[in-house]
Amino acid sequence: MGTPVTADATTDTTADATAEGVLATGHDGNDRHDGRYLGRRRLYLRRFLRNRVAVAGVVIFLLLVLFGALGDLLTPYGYADADFSALTQAPSAEHWFGTNQGGNDVYAAAVHGLQRSLVIAVTVSLLTVAIAAVVGAGAAYFGGRVEKATLALIHFLLIVPSFLILALVSHRLAGDWRVLILVLTVFGWMSTARVVWSVSTSLRERDYVRAAEYMGVPPLRIVVRHIIPNLGSLLIVNLTLGVVSTVLSETALSFLGFGVQTPDVSLGTMLADGAGTITSAPWLFAFPAGLTVLLTVSMTFVGDGLRDALDPTSTTGAAGGRR
Repeated sequence: MGTPVTADATTDTTADATAEGVLATGHDGNDRHDGRYLGRRRLYLRRFLRNRVAVAGVVIFLLLVLFGALGDLLTPYGYADADFSALTQAPSAEHWFGTNQGGNDVYAAAVHGLQRSLVIAVTVSLLTVAIAAVVGAGAAYFGGRVEKATLALIHFLLIVPSFLILALVSHRLAGDWRVLILVLTVFGWMSTARVVWSVSTSLRERDYVRAAEYMGVPPLRIVVRHIIPNLGSLLIVNLTLGVVSTVLSETALSFLGFGVQTPDVSLGTMLADGAGTITSAPWLFAFPAGLTVLLTVSMTFVGDGLRDALDPTSTTGAAGGRR
């Protein structure tokens, strides 16, 4: 399972992020391109594409997105439609993934459940990274009482039993997936903000920040235009791995009955419904479990590949990728 990038793994990357180009001479010369300078983005792309596991992760994730977006076009059933002539039916030509106890088509439910889980995961990851970037970088730049107060809030929220609060709030508000996005965002930005603050404390001393101050650029503009862009590699990797952690959180909450509620469907609710019939009707659990595993593993591969590609100390890209 991938973990968010730490300050130590990104300090060198952020320090070089303002360069116009990177000399294409990798650790063993494999990144050299006729002695010319490669653009930063092109170099990162070359390193990422050499990581076969990461590329496989991208392919799997894109296939899952296509399945979630277009899969309902391949079946005449909706996820809420019931076929009372085929209750708990095994996979067949009519019902590709079988049916559940209520006659609902498991394939249609899996498509809708994947859609719902993807929307929740991507939205929460985007919001938490954005909040973490502004709060962490702002605290580091302003320093003083603002920094102390922000860190005190972050540390307090980190020790709060967030999973219990998430469960209680979501359950009390009838499991609305939009409310679930809100509560997952409120309790999901602190760890990334702590890392962003750690890296930003060194960026605030850079010459380009001092020059912007000397020219009278407003503090908020300095944070948004001069500090946060130089945290790009850190934020991109945490955005990717944040999708994994959000999928797991949403699945766990829904599995326990505190997340998405019927009649809506997510991968977590499907896992909860199939857990009780895993021996008598294994398809009810196997298909949503397979989609969940593919989604989390693919995004972990992508996150690890991005971390290796954006980290100048990594040898993965230069060595030709993982075998």
